[in-house]
Amino acid sequence: MAGAKFQYDESGGTFFYFLLSFLALVVIPCTYYFWPKSDSKEHERRDKKQCYCHNCQKKRSRLQAREPWRRAKQRLIKFLLILGWIALLATAYKVANLQHDYVAWDPFEILQIDPASSTAEIKKAYRKLSLKFHPDKEGGDEKKFMMIAKAYAALTDDEARKNWEMYGNPDGPGATSFGIALPSWIVEKENSIWVLGLYALVFMVALPVSVGIWWYRSMKFGGDQVLLDTTQLYFYFIHKSPQMILKRVLMVLAASLEFARTHNSEIVERPSDNIEVPKLIKELPSLGEKNKEPPLSFSYSIKARALLHSHLSRLDLPPTLEEDKLYIVKKCPYLLQEFVQCVAQLTMLAMAGRVPRKPKLETVENAMKLCPMIVQAMWDNKRSLLQLPHITEEVINRHFTTRKRNIRNIIQLAEMKSDERRALLRGLSDNEYADVMSVLTKFPVLDVDVRSEVLDDEDLGTITAGALVTVTVSLTRHDLDEFMNQESDINNVEDQQEEEEDNKSQTGNSEQCVQERKPKVWEKQKKKKGKGGKSKKKGGSTKPVTSQQQKKTTVSQQQNSIDQKTPNINKTKEEKSNKRSRASDESKESDTESDVGSSHSESVASEDRDPKQPEANGKEVEDDDEDWDKFQKKIFKKDKVLESKSKMSHSVHCPFFPEDKQEYWWIYIADKKQHDLLTVPCLMTNLVLNEEVELKFTAPSKPGIYTYAVIVRSDSYLESEYTKIIKLDVKEAKEVDISKIQWDISEEEEEKEDEESAIEDSDLASEDEESD
Repeated sequence: MAGAKFQYDESGGTFFYFLLSFLALVVIPCTYYFWPKSDSKEHERRDKKQCYCHNCQKKRSRLQAREPWRRAKQRLIKFLLILGWIALLATAYKVANLQHDYVAWDPFEILQIDPASSTAEIKKAYRKLSLKFHPDKEGGDEKKFMMIAKAYAALTDDEARKNWEMYGNPDGPGATSFGIALPSWIVEKENSIWVLGLYALVFMVALPVSVGIWWYRSMKFGGDQVLLDTTQLYFYFIHKSPQMILKRVLMVLAASLEFARTHNSEIVERPSDNIEVPKLIKELPSLGEKNKEPPLSFSYSIKARALLHSHLSRLDLPPTLEEDKLYIVKKCPYLLQEFVQCVAQLTMLAMAGRVPRKPKLETVENAMKLCPMIVQAMWDNKRSLLQLPHITEEVINRHFTTRKRNIRNIIQLAEMKSDERRALLRGLSDNEYADVMSVLTKFPVLDVDVRSEVLDDEDLGTITAGALVTVTVSLTRHDLDEFMNQESDINNVEDQQEEEEDNKSQTGNSEQCVQERKPKVWEKQKKKKGKGGKSKKKGGSTKPVTSQQQKKTTVSQQQNSIDQKTPNINKTKEEKSNKRSRASDESKESDTESDVGSSHSESVASEDRDPKQPEANGKEVEDDDEDWDKFQKKIFKKDKVLESKSKMSHSVHCPFFPEDKQEYWWIYIADKKQHDLLTVPCLMTNLVLNEEVELKFTAPSKPGIYTYAVIVRSDSYLESEYTKIIKLDVKEAKEVDISKIQWDISEEEEEKEDEESAIEDSDLASEDEESD
């Protein structure tokens, strides 16, 4: 009877198969993901675009100081991967040359005859080989003789031949053998203590300890690796002072527990700080070091605040304080993002009535403003031109502000003609001017488009009191070089946007964009100066010609020209025009006939139709198509939300920031009159060309016209802010008449209800009979 037999690998053949599979599963994916990629082309591309100012070169040299460790790491990874491939190839070679213990048993091969041999040939071969290998004779082989006898019996005995043909063995089915791909010495009695000790060390000591260490470290942090104690500190100060000025936000930021030695082991406290920090404090005015509020009065907070003030003032520091400053500045963008989220959460809790004091809009905006200040290392009262390389306060006071010109920001500098700009920066060498232009041309310019609607309503454009309003903000990023010295292109863009605004005014959407023609950032300065733009004209007001009116005028002109044609025109042209006119007349007649027929059929149908019946099939099909389109849009938006957002957009020119910084954008909706934040600010981290984001808030409970501001603010550049004013016409919510609601009840449910009522009636009748 056949059975099962388990045995460990004695010869090591099956273990090599297991080892080959394991190495292939490990080495191939690791090579794909961890093999260091050559970045020579990337370096060449960056070398053409990067800035070569002193501060940028100093930053690059500081970052390249880490490259020896990075290169050593890459070499170690390459060595380990190559070693893995050598082991994989060696194991594959070993497996290919293994001698298998199991060999198919073939009686014809043992007797050294053909499979088509007759019985006489089989007997002849058996006699010949048995005489040769008989154990009683000299040179005989007992094992070989037994195999020959077994092969002869398998070919001559009917039952043995049947077993051989069915099971491959003349003795019948044997025990099934299962080999375990582990060497047999693992289960030997002498090695059991070592094997059990290894299992206990790995699964009972190493694994629990590693999981415990990971959990203990991770439980102290929240999102973006910010300490939970720091988040609680932000909540406390925001609730304590809902309206914070910029320096107050800076003080709270410097009190973050990431800068305290007791909470962060990476912080280094030196004896030299007792000498260098007080000396630095004396050089910084209005530092607020005498504040007695804990933890604002703690030594670590005062040191971090002094280093941030020195960073914003671009002061030179000793090497030890410079190292500490770079570490603190590197942490600030993530901490400010957490600060903004804390303000937003407290605002939403106050709107829900769970917190008595609502933070003001100035608090969150000052936190957002502080981030680009730290990235660019400049105070908010300085000019944005200092973000450009080789531009200093002395250059601005001497050349940018004169009687002839007053260049106050980057956009005004970009508006200048190239020869005037070069004459303005004549104090710079050609290489320095090339650095200025390389940074200036990559400055971001956004086109902001806003659309508001109520998604879960039949009429998307109508906003009722208390409805959930969805504001879709579409952002398109451009480089500033696309608009420099291209006045014709800018005028074409302005004309197109004027036509779009005219079309929007004709359609009469519920959302009205109050902001007048704000396609480019530099138009703000013109409006502030009081110069009349294209929208303001002297004398009588003339309405702009829309695209629809232009089409109508062109069509009328073409018809008049056709009617006024002279008979001298060629006959071919006349025939073509006649054919076209006939075709148009026939199409018009068919259209009128179809309209009359459709109106007649509708009138007849309306006479025969019951007023309580649903709408016509055509309208139902259109409604179904609209519902299907809405459903697909919702699915697409959900899929887009579930996708993990990338944190790579465009590199920022920030020579005083210790690491490479990517462009991020804050998007939120605010009520400027009430100084309130309406939505949770959304941080867009992946704006490369085009992106879209949805902001949702609850409409006011009272009907009326409300003015809100959709604000897009950069976290990397100063004076890079875009405001889109929207007006919402909030109407009173419609009362739902319950009597007119049609309840959809299927026929099966009606039949069930009738049966249940009939059963209840029969039960009542039987009870009455029993009582009688």
